[in-house]
This record gives sequence, C-alpha cells and structure tokens, in this order.
Amino acid sequence: MPLKIIVVGAGIGGLTAAVALRQTGHEVEIFEKSAFAAEIGAALMVCPNGTRVLSRLGFSFKNARAGILTKINVMDGQTLESTAAVDLSRAEEMFGAKLWAVHRVDLHKELLRLALDEDGVGQPVKLRLSSEVATATTDGRIVLKDSSVHMADLIVAADGLKSVLQKIVTKKAEPPTATGLSAFRFLLDTEVLKADPKLAATLEKKGSFDVGSLQDTHDPTKVRYMVWYECRNGKTQNFVGIHPTREVNGDDQEEVKAAMLDEFKHFAPELLEMIRRSSAAKCWPLFVHEPLSNWYNDRVVLIGDSAHPMLPFNAQGAVSAMEDGGALGFLFQNVDDAKLIPERLGVFQRARADRVARVQILSNVKLGREKEVEEQVRRYADPRGSSVPTNMVEHVAHDYGYDVFAKCDEIMAASLNSHVPA
Repeated sequence: MPLKIIVVGAGIGGLTAAVALRQTGHEVEIFEKSAFAAEIGAALMVCPNGTRVLSRLGFSFKNARAGILTKINVMDGQTLESTAAVDLSRAEEMFGAKLWAVHRVDLHKELLRLALDEDGVGQPVKLRLSSEVATATTDGRIVLKDSSVHMADLIVAADGLKSVLQKIVTKKAEPPTATGLSAFRFLLDTEVLKADPKLAATLEKKGSFDVGSLQDTHDPTKVRYMVWYECRNGKTQNFVGIHPTREVNGDDQEEVKAAMLDEFKHFAPELLEMIRRSSAAKCWPLFVHEPLSNWYNDRVVLIGDSAHPMLPFNAQGAVSAMEDGGALGFLFQNVDDAKLIPERLGVFQRARADRVARVQILSNVKLGREKEVEEQVRRYADPRGSSVPTNMVEHVAHDYGYDVFAKCDEIMAASLNSHVPA
C-alpha cells in the first residue's frame, strides 16, 4: 500500500517533494494557504546540484523558458568595465549538469505540471488551496485554520521562512540575526533595453546569458553590489542588489526605486536608468539563521526554508529545497509500511543536515571569503572532524557537484549494513 503523505506548502520545496514522492508511488496531498497555486518574485539560478534533481523528475527547462548561464562577468559598477570573468560553459563537464537561470513563476508552473498532470508517473497530487494549516501533531495529524482535521502517514512541512510547523519538530530554534544588509530585486523587459542605444550597449557589454556581477569600487568598506542575468528565453532581465540596510517600505515599488537610486547613485548612469524603468521592485532585510539541530519528529519533517533559510550569496537556497524534495522521494522508494517512516526520516537527516549546515554557513559570506566562516563550517564536516573545502574553487566544486541521490544511497547502504548480524 502506498503511504498517504501531506505536504504543507506549494512553494518550490513543497512541489519538488510532492513530485518526487508521487513518482515514488505514494498518495500525496498538498495544503496551500493561499487562494492560488502560483509563485511570486523574480528569477533565480538553478545550479548543477539542483539541475540534477529536477532532471531526474522529468522537469522541462524548455517549458520553463530557462536559459543556460555561460559566464560570470565581474564588472566595475561605475565604469562597466570588465575586471574578471569566470567560465561557466563547462559546468556540465565539471559538475555533472548545467547551470540555468529561470523565473520563479515559470519554475513553479513546470513543477505544478509535474505534480498535477494526469498522464504523469504515479497518482496525480491533490492540491487544496485556501487551506491554511494551524498546527500538527507528530503522529501525522494536521489541523487547519477552519478547525478541520486531516490525517496522513507522513507530514512534509514546506511552509517556508515563517513556518508554523517548525515548533512541532524543534523547540530550540534560535531567533535570526540581522546582517545589516538588505536585498532588492527588480525586473526589466529586454525590449526596453534594446530600444535605447545606451542601454542596449550596456546589455552587450554584460553579455547575453552571462551573469553580470557589478561591484562597488567607490566604497570597498561596504558590501554593495548588483547581480544581473536574464531569463524567459532572454525576454526579461533580472537584477538583485545587496546593500547596507536602510529604512524603506520594501513592498512600495516607487519607494524602493527611490531608495535604490540613492543607494547606488555612484554607479553607472545606465544602471540607474534601468532602475527607473524597472518593474516588480522589492526590498527586504537579510537575516542569518543558525542551523537546526533536528529536522524531524516522529512523522513530521521540515524541508526548504522551514528547515534552513539562507542568504542569497551562494545561489543555493532554492536548490537546497530541491535537494530536500529529491532526497525524500529517493529514500521513500519501496516503503509501504508507515512504521518505517521515523527510521527513513533519520536517514534523511543524516544525509542532509550537515551538508545543508555547511552550505547555510558558507552562504553567509560572498564567494572568495569562505575563510571568514571556516571554523563554523568545520563543526559540520562530513565525517565530523575531517577537513572541508574552504577556498573558492574547492567550495564551488563541492557544492555545485553535489549529488544528493548518491549521498542518500551511501547513507542507506551504511544503515542497512548496520542491521546485518556480524
């Protein structure tokens, strides 16, 4: 008999887990608090470790209008001159999969297709909208805001940064620490750039499907830079800016634009003009979250931001949630006895927790500054006490080349061997 599994939250992590568990043969139902099954926000990078998970699930990057990223072009934010470059064209050769840029909405739609498609592998996932979960119990019971109760063999808590189910698993989560930094995002139609000769020349300088990393050379004492790349088959330009936190209503687009124009006023005029013409401008402060000591309690397990929110410096937040979902699907293959759930969740935590803690800590600093957090990372070395990659090249190779399925297989084999009589 397949397991009955409830997934709380229809974001990227929740949908990835739902698809993976569906394809493993289980009966999956998603409870989503919003009235619509759609993602919001801007674009993100799907690094090779995330690509490997999505590809295994049959994800179509073509459907998602994703683009392959070929180079990081480091540029002076004031002059727009290139100062360095990192070749990404060999990502598949080096890390086992390509590196993509994709809009969150398009990524979400394709995951939703894989979850709900009648012709897909396994039973279609059931999606309940406007179904906000208030609490849960460790024996597999959720209670909605409307007081209705639903039972399952396993509850996957993918309810995000402000998870209401995290406290069911751990009562010792440390409050987040303010970094003093904020992030803003905005989008710009490529046609707007191409219609203006100066902006079109700036786009050409950055390079098509290259990542532009625009550095602040005016005040090197402050963390202030922009990352710029395109998505939606090149039709949309995506910008992310990291800067010292300032008072701003992050949901007021015009207020965000005004603040960013002031914050980046010493950057090239072309970049300031892009901010003026942008859409979907948002801003929010960045917080550091300590790794959790425990990810599951009996039949409730945390994944994605409910387990490990992280800063955007390493492009690993969304793909770590994908790894979680893929790992759950892998570990619950051929499991038809609910009594095995706590044991398999124990394997899941052993396969994921130290790995994610390292990524979470390394994501607190920009690439190239890993030495600053080396001692924190060492606490989560695998195996404990061993060395960990700390320079930029080793760190990127380790993270991007990570294969969550191979790791789960290794842990499962060790777990099974431990039950074999001597």
